[in-house]
Amino acid sequence: MILKQFYLPCLAHASYVIGDEATGTAAVVDPQRDTDQYLAFCAEHGLKIQHVFLTHLHADFVAGHLELRDRAGAKIYLGAATKAAYAFNPLHDGDVLEFGRVRLKALETPGHTPESVSILIYDLNVSDTKPHAVLTGDTLFIGDVGRPDLRVALGWSAAELGGMLYDSLQNQLLPLPDETLVYPAHGAGSLCGKALSKETVSTLGMQRRSNYALQPMSKEAFVKVVTADQPEAPAYFTYDAVLNSQERPTLDETLARLNPLALDDVLALENSGAQILDTRDSGEFASAHLAGSINIGLSGQYATWAGTVLDQKHPIVIIADPGRESESATRLGRIGFDHIAGYLKDGLQSLKSRPELTVSTERLSAPFAAELLSSNEPPLAIDVRTPAERAEKHIRGSIPIPLNHLAENLEKLPRDGSLLVFCAGGYRSSIAASLLQRGGFKRVSEIAGGIAAWESANLPLQATPVTA
Repeated sequence: MILKQFYLPCLAHASYVIGDEATGTAAVVDPQRDTDQYLAFCAEHGLKIQHVFLTHLHADFVAGHLELRDRAGAKIYLGAATKAAYAFNPLHDGDVLEFGRVRLKALETPGHTPESVSILIYDLNVSDTKPHAVLTGDTLFIGDVGRPDLRVALGWSAAELGGMLYDSLQNQLLPLPDETLVYPAHGAGSLCGKALSKETVSTLGMQRRSNYALQPMSKEAFVKVVTADQPEAPAYFTYDAVLNSQERPTLDETLARLNPLALDDVLALENSGAQILDTRDSGEFASAHLAGSINIGLSGQYATWAGTVLDQKHPIVIIADPGRESESATRLGRIGFDHIAGYLKDGLQSLKSRPELTVSTERLSAPFAAELLSSNEPPLAIDVRTPAERAEKHIRGSIPIPLNHLAENLEKLPRDGSLLVFCAGGYRSSIAASLLQRGGFKRVSEIAGGIAAWESANLPLQATPVTA
């Protein structure tokens, strides 16, 4: 038996290939939408992908089940409670798929979503009674469990799904042997939970001892604890969950439409409402960029922030370092943002003869920013980090506007004053500064290096007292 985990750091997403060498058969579980790596791995090991499983209709990314169906001829398997527009094999509790010396057994584990399943993996050369591992999807993470509040927009209450999650954990997963390996669909950085570990594999015994959500408690107490303090989910989560249930163009079809655009064509699209997305490094963006463009760099949680800041209604035009246009579009495609009109041919080089179209963003050192903030006419300092980050430490006198709420609060900000934005390290503040400039604010700067640079310069910070 072959069991291979693939991990995508920018989405904190884990997917899996399970193969049987004797028969050359493979199954893929929770694939990302760009599927080349699975096909390459299976070709290298003499495997053919014949089956593709989704543990649930994912909200934070568009899965590659349709891609593997079309590219490899794989059959699709989903939980029996799933409603989808394409043909699939429904998985009821206890259903078994065997190929060679591999057995996959479905466990219905609703809670994170109503259709969630977990997949038990048996290596029949070792045991046909004790599972080698369980792929838990978003039901059980390392250090956490799946949040039950992501289906509210689709008619399910968090309390209802939380109760189902409790039953799934208690009745389906916790009875498994302690030595069973636990492989989830996400790790630290995912917004599908609140306390996910950086580890991407554990054992059920270890989780039984260390996972806060698996400790003995009543169903009511469990629902209360798992619904409290969850991070705010981006608006695109519901969009992706629905998209995963639909027949849609494959990623290859989407990328085939990615074409270079002349500068005048880009400007015409911008004037008609297109979103200009600059995916370069924040430092390069600050030095010079097309007026009105939004910076979301490829170096960070690009897809998550693109799904948060951009919308699905207006076309997207990409400005990228030459050679990275396809990567920019592919990573948008992972969250179903296929409405790309093209990319600026030759990137920012095409603006050299049109300097009047470019603007810059002033990036201030932490000591100089501190001087300005203590002057007679200080800029308004805007903290775009999360409330939890701010509670731990922040700059005195700054105001909190988390980045995911900045666009809706632009009218509350003074247009005749200076604005100074900061985050933890500079990635989010660059996004924020670009949104402010796009919104018509002229005097915008950011603290280079954010709070990390502020601390390195031994400048004072304060915490928010915890109230009883």
